[in-house]
Amino acid sequence: MTAAQRRKEIRRVLRASLRGHRADVIGLVVWSAIQSAPAILSGLLIARAIDQGFLAGDTTTGLAWLGLFGVSVIAGAIATRHTFLRLAAIIEPFRDQLVTRTVRAALRRATTPGASAETAGIARLTHQVEIAREAYASALLVVQSFLVSMVGAVIGLTALAPVFLLFVLPPVAIALALFFMALPGMARRQRSSIMADEQIAETAGTVTGGLRDIVACGAEERVAYAVGEHIDGQARATKELARFTAIRTLSVAIGGWVPMLLILGFGSWLLDQGLTIGAILGALTYARQGVHAALRTLVRGIGNTGLWLFVSMARIAEATHEPEHATTTPEQAPSRNPIGHDVHLRGVTFGYGRSPEPVIRDFDLAVPEGDHLAIVGPSGVGKSTLAGLISGLLVPQSGELRLGGAAMRGIDPRIAAQSRVLIPQEAYVFAGTLRENLAYLRPDATPAELDGAVDALGMRSLADRLGGYDAEIKGSMLSAGEAQLITLVRAYLSPAPLVILDEAACHLDAVAEARVEHAFAARAGTLLVIAHRISSALRAQRILLLDGTKLTLGTHDELLSRSALYRDLVGHWGGGTPARAGGQIANGASPGHEEPGSADASATVSGAVGHGRIRFRKKADPSGPFYVGTRPVD
Repeated sequence: MTAAQRRKEIRRVLRASLRGHRADVIGLVVWSAIQSAPAILSGLLIARAIDQGFLAGDTTTGLAWLGLFGVSVIAGAIATRHTFLRLAAIIEPFRDQLVTRTVRAALRRATTPGASAETAGIARLTHQVEIAREAYASALLVVQSFLVSMVGAVIGLTALAPVFLLFVLPPVAIALALFFMALPGMARRQRSSIMADEQIAETAGTVTGGLRDIVACGAEERVAYAVGEHIDGQARATKELARFTAIRTLSVAIGGWVPMLLILGFGSWLLDQGLTIGAILGALTYARQGVHAALRTLVRGIGNTGLWLFVSMARIAEATHEPEHATTTPEQAPSRNPIGHDVHLRGVTFGYGRSPEPVIRDFDLAVPEGDHLAIVGPSGVGKSTLAGLISGLLVPQSGELRLGGAAMRGIDPRIAAQSRVLIPQEAYVFAGTLRENLAYLRPDATPAELDGAVDALGMRSLADRLGGYDAEIKGSMLSAGEAQLITLVRAYLSPAPLVILDEAACHLDAVAEARVEHAFAARAGTLLVIAHRISSALRAQRILLLDGTKLTLGTHDELLSRSALYRDLVGHWGGGTPARAGGQIANGASPGHEEPGSADASATVSGAVGHGRIRFRKKADPSGPFYVGTRPVD
């Protein structure tokens, strides 16, 4: 992300934070105008108190003018309270906006192929959000205070005598120009300091976790040099940033003190022009309490918190930036919303990380509406990857994926969420009531609909045991099967017509799994099941067998006759007499022969996967898992 892109994104976010709260911004302007009353009236009332009161020998009149000034101060204090309330109404949603953006980016990275969750980076971003919030609040307050004081001083000086503006405005303009010219350099050095600080934290964390290995390899000096480079970099950035303090001081001196010196220096000339001593003292009040104080607050505020705001927002923009695709293919182009929920894959290829061999290569698949498809194959062959592609969680590297005739990439995420639901093997139950967990995807579900889903999937006894729908639950109080049952009811209740169960019932017993799948099959819509039992495949209308980089589609009987791998899977899943595969008994033993040995005795078979051969091994315990090599087959 370039510097120009960062600045553009920062401006867009800040404008959006103000544009979304126009009423609060208008209220802020109104209360700021009232707050500026002391700044506008201070010099005028002091001039009247001196000229018409104290110098005229009328102390009562002088005190009355000062009393009026006190009333304006009280009004300004009341307005200040309302100003802070308006500022809070703008700042807190701004923080929520940044948190939402940060969390969305973290989730996007976590679901990116080959990526891993980076908790340290998320923590740093969260810290940057808090810095941005505080800096934004301070910057708004500083700018608001500067405008109130400066506008009040200019109005007051104009009311006293316009000639005073000649002594005040030119030095202020020079000071502001000098300060804002130096601001980009200050921002760059502040950014370098923060980046170096993050690199120190990241390197130190890595070093701390590997101290034993570092010492064992004798790499202490090399590691110390690497960490020291980051420390030195931060020190250089901090020193360079400190040099700009002189420019800030010079700006305040030019804009704050020079006007007062000019007014005093030309005092006799001003008296000759018919101005009074009270008017000169009033102008000095505006210059000292208004202009000088406002400029000092602005320079210090923008030079400190303003830089932190810019740098932290730049870091957030970089970390949460969504890169644009270099080219736009037809399936990447914006598309209409889906009509129906049929699924079509054409030439889809997908792989993880930098691996040269994709998991899915040139896949073509059509899943019509109302289909009940079971996806089977050895572990690691790409079943969950295919489920992720169909659900839209994974983006194919090439090829086209359509849902309801619309390109998946062009569908509004909210529309896509209403069209399909994916329940993975790892069931997620959040802390809350049972009703909230069940109706999460259908918050408007009626009690009758909730009861119907619970009864259809056989969850009534669990709901009663937990204490009913209003019982507070959390994941730690549930078994893996109970958590899966809750998420299955959640999917059943959802309005999505396309349901993808990625081994979502693997922790249920065979009877409970059958009831669940029968319920989903009877539910209107399309059902895709990643099967881990042969019974799941037998219940499906069609079966998709993944075999390395190829796929075979058909019914159970068709696959038995066409695929040796499917016959092997069926034999191991069933735990009984295996089917014949090309004239050979699938478990590698002769008919009626039983492997000798203890319960750990295993049999081996061979089956074609991709371009090579694999060996299956199953423990004699029929309830145990079976293996491809050393990995369990699902």
